[in-house]
Amino acid sequence: MTSGRAERSPASAGSPRRITGLDAARAVAILGMLAVNVGPLADPGLAGMLLRVPHGRASLLFVLLAGIGYSLLTRRARAGGPLPWRQVLWRAALLGFIGLATQLLGHGVDVILTVYAALFLLALALVRAPMWSLLTLSVGAAVASPLIWLGVQQSTGQVFDREAPALVDEPAQVLASTFLTGPYPVLTWIAPFLFGMWLGRLPLHQPRLHKRLALWGLAVALAAELAARAAEVVLGPSGEDPGADWLLSSVAHSQMPLWLIGGSAAAVAVLGAMALLLPRMGRWGWPLVATGQLALTVYVVHLFAVAWLVRPGPQTATAGLAITLIMAVVLIAGSTLWLRVGSYGPLEKLLRLPGRRRAGPQPG
Repeated sequence: MTSGRAERSPASAGSPRRITGLDAARAVAILGMLAVNVGPLADPGLAGMLLRVPHGRASLLFVLLAGIGYSLLTRRARAGGPLPWRQVLWRAALLGFIGLATQLLGHGVDVILTVYAALFLLALALVRAPMWSLLTLSVGAAVASPLIWLGVQQSTGQVFDREAPALVDEPAQVLASTFLTGPYPVLTWIAPFLFGMWLGRLPLHQPRLHKRLALWGLAVALAAELAARAAEVVLGPSGEDPGADWLLSSVAHSQMPLWLIGGSAAAVAVLGAMALLLPRMGRWGWPLVATGQLALTVYVVHLFAVAWLVRPGPQTATAGLAITLIMAVVLIAGSTLWLRVGSYGPLEKLLRLPGRRRAGPQPG
């Protein structure tokens, strides 16, 4: 996953051991979320279909890659070193604040950063957990957490509002939204994060593994989608309100097992594909690597751009696709130029400040 000319490319930013295939996959996740957040998603036709492809998949890819990065960040602790709890606490606090603050911008986007903060904190307890337990917990959460999520709503008779938490909300409301009632409840989203932590312990530099990730990821993603389509044919479409008829659904952000498993598998396929393609792209792959290395900055910038430049439009999927392409080119070009003169993005540098001198740059 490393660039052949890393000393002259953005891939060299940070550590020479940096896994640049992760950066490229992270860029794909960011650009996918950009397309979804620009929208609109309901339009028929080719443009609408292209905007809908990353819906419910790009965000899962983003969280799965966060789990991988978390494993790389804490690998010294697994080798007997101290837990990097100060760095994790700082990152969680900063991500939580940015997520809550940017939710107020008026972009109509459900900001995902607050769930990052919660996952980072919870995962500290599992840094030294054996690989088998991470995989078991991930699979168990993908199956059991949707049942709990549905059961709470059915037992209380209240459908979750799915509202993202914001800085002006009461602390109890922020916690409830982050962990249970919001668009990215930790209860279910911990499954792809833990799976990412498990992946982060694999030998991600090996090309043989890249092929397996791409092929198995694609196979499982297709199997999950086919199972959901077959269930819909046999049992009929699921209702609008969460219920037992949702359990075999793969609808994006339904929080159901087939969506979690299929979307996570698609994320694995993207990771494997980018790891395979990046060495063959040469200099053309550098912009993607740069965008992935500035993922937090690019994500926040795109929220401001959507709020200030895009809303209340676009009105059609064709216009939305055009705006998405223009914004993607600007963000990719800006990231590439930034890393020509600096090592980190502005927000990425802020994330590293507390432990920078002692820990140094972290790969991944």
